[in-house]
Amino acid sequence: MTSTDSADSAAQKAPAKAPAKDPWDLPDVSGLVVGVLGGTGPQGKGLAYRLAKAGQKVIVGSRAAERAVAAAEEIGHGVEGADNAETARRSDVVIVAVPWDGHAKTLESLRGELSGKLVVDCVNPLGFDKKGAYALKPEEGSAAEQAAALLPDSRVAAAFHHLSAVLLQDPEIDEIDTDVMVLGEERADVEIVQALAGRIAGMRGVFAGRLRNAHQVESLVANLISVNRRYRAHAGLRVTDV
Repeated sequence: MTSTDSADSAAQKAPAKAPAKDPWDLPDVSGLVVGVLGGTGPQGKGLAYRLAKAGQKVIVGSRAAERAVAAAEEIGHGVEGADNAETARRSDVVIVAVPWDGHAKTLESLRGELSGKLVVDCVNPLGFDKKGAYALKPEEGSAAEQAAALLPDSRVAAAFHHLSAVLLQDPEIDEIDTDVMVLGEERADVEIVQALAGRIAGMRGVFAGRLRNAHQVESLVANLISVNRRYRAHAGLRVTDV
């Protein structure tokens, strides 16, 4: 047998290479329960409203259950309210939308309830002074990396940083024209978050790297705040050519 014959024979025996996965082939997430920690604040309430309006089952959480119940009634669309611990226990995916100064304490207190869950951090560590907003850099590198360090038994992703709470909560606005940068370590988890973002009319989830890249995504909010103040706008982001 010649070397050419051997190569042909080996090629015939080799398994066919699977076609590359379409990056826009995302999972069906319509049956997942989404919990929002900090669901009584503007960002959390807005995300809960948009996801619930799209047909997602949503639970909003707060340190005080009665505040969460009141927020849920205000949001409508079948949203439920509960304290943070119950929200974490009952949810498949948990979005963290708490203020930065309470971020670590909240996650530490819910480590058990968040075990095994997909946790999506959308917190932006920012400071403010007379010059405006500026980015803070946590010791771990970013809010998302802090979440991953505090929740070793959870799967942490980062997303929903650049969304205007004003637009999210405005019932007169049917679509929000923006992309959502999604970061994470596991492709399957990132795709779940992308699919959730895509359920909101006008939005699209775009993979933006691993959690080590979360700092610059979180920091960009300071720039958007400057844009919004100068132009009296509610700016978002669009990624071109994808």
